[in-house]
Amino acid sequence: MNFKYYIVFTLFLLQFNLFAQKDSIKSKETSQLQIPRVKYNPLSPSKAAFYSALFPGAGQIYNNRYWWQLPLIYGGMATSIYFFIDSSNEYDRFRTAFRRRKAGLTDEFTVNGVEIISEAGLESAQRQLRQNRDLSLLSTLLIYVLQIVEASVTAHLLQFDDTDDLTIRPTAIPPNRYSVDNSPKIGLTLKYSF
Repeated sequence: MNFKYYIVFTLFLLQFNLFAQKDSIKSKETSQLQIPRVKYNPLSPSKAAFYSALFPGAGQIYNNRYWWQLPLIYGGMATSIYFFIDSSNEYDRFRTAFRRRKAGLTDEFTVNGVEIISEAGLESAQRQLRQNRDLSLLSTLLIYVLQIVEASVTAHLLQFDDTDDLTIRPTAIPPNRYSVDNSPKIGLTLKYSF
């Protein structure tokens, strides 16, 4: 029995509109601090992604979020490219030594007729350096793709409306008194507007 009263009381309370708190004091200072609404531009995310695809970091410049993101992008890409070039040069060095040793010639890892690194060591070094080179290239491509995605997502989020002009208006809407099977129905909706 008490449960029915609880439901009726809850439905009664839901009939009232709920609004965000309004400021009762309006001054010149508060009106000057208001951030102007940004007009929604549906092409902004695609422009940012396009600019980033053409030139890494250009999408971040387009979004005006470049002061801390550009050093990360260029630092990450430069580090990956450095390790790619270093691993590639070392791989070529060990591969040349391996080929010269197989041809019966002396290589840079043979000093006074003594092999400093064995053939198995040269092969192992080539495998490891090739793997490092490929991972460096993969990380460079990953940073490139991530900066494109980041520019697009940031452009989307910059247009998000975060003003205090949000309202929630729960209302109980009485449906048809009886449904097809003659059982009573009760409905509840929640309306919100931006």
